[in-house]
Amino acid sequence: MGRHLDVVVIGGGQAGLAAGYHLRRLGLDFVVLDAQAAPGGAWQHTWDSLRLFSPAAHSSLPGRIMPPQPGAAYPDAAHVVDYLADYEQRYDLPVVRPVRVEAVHRHGDVLRLESTSGTWHARTVISATGTWRRPFVPAVPGRARFRGTQLHTVGHRRPADLAGRRVIVVGGGNSGAQIAADLAYGTDLTWVTRRPPRFLADEIDGRALFDHATARRRALDEGRTDTGGVASLGDIVAVPPVREARDRGLLQARPMFARLTATGAEWADGTRAEADAIVWCTGFRPALSPLAPLGLRGPRGRIATAGTQALAEPRLHLLGYGDWTGPASATLVGVGRPAREAARAIAERLDVRRPAGTRPRRTAAAARPGR
Repeated sequence: MGRHLDVVVIGGGQAGLAAGYHLRRLGLDFVVLDAQAAPGGAWQHTWDSLRLFSPAAHSSLPGRIMPPQPGAAYPDAAHVVDYLADYEQRYDLPVVRPVRVEAVHRHGDVLRLESTSGTWHARTVISATGTWRRPFVPAVPGRARFRGTQLHTVGHRRPADLAGRRVIVVGGGNSGAQIAADLAYGTDLTWVTRRPPRFLADEIDGRALFDHATARRRALDEGRTDTGGVASLGDIVAVPPVREARDRGLLQARPMFARLTATGAEWADGTRAEADAIVWCTGFRPALSPLAPLGLRGPRGRIATAGTQALAEPRLHLLGYGDWTGPASATLVGVGRPAREAARAIAERLDVRRPAGTRPRRTAAAARPGR
């Protein structure tokens, strides 16, 4: 039989919690299924020195300002984990973990979710699984020949793990710059980027980036000239560790190599760099495998949406994957608005008009895995 609810949210990270906040306020009957064993989403698995791009107050989910981290202008990942755990508890969100959703199927008037805790039925599903579980590594010639260590961003933890080694960091975005800065002092570092790194002005942080992304989306929606979005400003936020390494001359990037060899990298002109390890800071893809039975994915692995709603399956909303599901929706501060819009659209579609703040009558029972 399974459990029947208005909404099942897949994923208990920042996007899932933002969705839960708005669903709770609208009185919808919902549950959040989280594959993680503890609160905090992907933030609990990042490298130790990771810093947010904005001060705490400008990195908040709806309804609850993130408190500042003592002694830090830009909070670290551990502070974010604590904030998300507190947020979940403060709003009494019905999160069930660890539950991995394995497949979502059409089932008459509802969607059927097969999970490690059994079967769930929902009138609407919000997919908020993020990208962390799908790291992307480009198909560089010779990659299989390289005999050293290869890590993606998800595998890097601390500089001590690679201390004294020859390391190539690949990637010119924020992760690449932060990890290169992390390794610049204790390794023989080579930083490689596809184009010369573009540092944003030191005074620009996540607040300005979110405002710029929002302005661009508004301009496009109104048929005005494309402002170019965040990419027009640069690629790398100069958070303090990056700024310090850059100013010391330790972040001198080389262009992308042509191939890997057994012992390092080789450029088109024949120059080489020997390496013991390569760290691929080359991004992620949306983690959408549970939705495969719905047959919705198009070019670049994305699902066509209008706002957050899937065009070919109106019972599905996608949240937190990037600008295609809302301006800056993959960020803490950016996910609140599309989460609110998704929750309102769902409530309207389901014709749910419970008073704001009402506790759904089935939520607590539905959240017990034994049901």
